[in-house]
Formats: sequence, C-alpha cells, structure tokens
Amino acid sequence: MSKYTTGELAKLCGVTVRTVQYYDTRGILIPSELSEGGRRLYSEDDVKRMKIICFLRDLDLPIDAISQILEDDHPENVISLLIEQQERVLSDEISDKEEKLEKLRELKNGLKNQSTFSLESIGDIAVIMEGKKKLKKMRWMMILTGIPVTALQWFSIIFWIVKDIWWLFVIWAVVGTVWGIWISRYYFSHVKYICPECHEVFKPSFKEAFWANHTPNTRRLTCTACGHKGFCVEVWGGDEG
Repeated sequence: MSKYTTGELAKLCGVTVRTVQYYDTRGILIPSELSEGGRRLYSEDDVKRMKIICFLRDLDLPIDAISQILEDDHPENVISLLIEQQERVLSDEISDKEEKLEKLRELKNGLKNQSTFSLESIGDIAVIMEGKKKLKKMRWMMILTGIPVTALQWFSIIFWIVKDIWWLFVIWAVVGTVWGIWISRYYFSHVKYICPECHEVFKPSFKEAFWANHTPNTRRLTCTACGHKGFCVEVWGGDEG
C-alpha cells in the first residue's frame, strides 16, 4: 500500500504543508505511521480522510464540528447529507449564473440591433428581457387551450360532411367565438408595448391592439404618450386582469 509524506499528501489534496500539519496538531488527521527517521507517513485511507476534511472546510464547517462528524459512528450519513445539500446549492448557483449569462447575451444581441446606442435602448431591452419567460408561458397556455377548440372544429366539419350533422358546427362556432373573445381579452390585458420613439411603455385600447397589423413580437400602434404611430415592441404587462 502506498505511503505519502506530508508534502506529497498536501500536493495530492491541493493544500499547503502547514495545513496538513495543523490538522495533525488538532487531532483530526493523524498519520498512520512514522518512518525510522521520524517522518510522518500517510496511507490511502488518510488521503481519503484528508479530502473529506477539505470538502467539509469548503462548506465553512469549523474544525471542532468536523472532528465531531468524523468521530460519529456513521459519519458517512452526515457527509452524504452535506454533499446533497451542497449539490443543491451549486445547482441553484449554476442556474442563476446561466440566467445572468443569457441576459447578457440578449442585451448584447439587442444592442447590435439598435441603430443608435443610448440608455433608453438599454432600458427597452431590459424591459423585454424581464418579461420574456412570462410572455412565452402565456403564449403556450393560449396554444394548449386552443387545441381542444381546434379539434372540435375539425370534428364538427367532418361530421357535417360525412353524417350531415350540422349542429355540431354551430356548437363549435359558439364555443370558438367565446374562447376567441376570452383569450384575446386575456392576452391584451397581460401585455404592453414600448414606443420606439419616446421609449415609454404603454397599453393601447383593446380594439386598436386587436385589429392592428403585427409580427410575432411587434404591433403597429399609436403611442399614448407621444402620439407616434408605428410598430411597437410587445412586452409583458403584468398580472392585471
């Protein structure tokens, strides 16, 4: 079985020799044996123990707490829980960093598409980014609720053609009209628009928004703040009903 000197152990575990010596004096990492010359020698088990100590120290556990954990009858249970906890913390940190990175990328791409660079343009992009996920979630909800309505439409048309049963189509027409009015009002109550001229966020009337020419992310509207008429960028408008 391999034996390691203090220096070799320190190198394997990424710590200083002084750190290994300190753990020795505190009694939580005692060398397996001493050489004839009095040099401390550590075994493979000592290396594993040292790595566990380093892990626990990275979790900011004090030396006394580490000593108590290692002296427990089943230290592996406590360490396993700590590992799971640390895994969750790191996963949350990674998700947070990825979200921030995505925001930076969106901001960078957004600025590339701006003809002029200004604080207002950064503000517009920030507003768009803030509600992007909520907008996406709402649009998916609209698609999912529309699937049964569309299915009823085709079902009624087929029955009308094949079975000459027309009243199913009437039912669909009523259901589809009610759903269309409800989903439209729901949608426009949850979105607002950024004017490209004055950079104000405004909410148009339902009638104007409903009939306006539009793209997936813009709509041709008249700004209520400055009167500019043109394509305005759609953003999340909050949870007002």
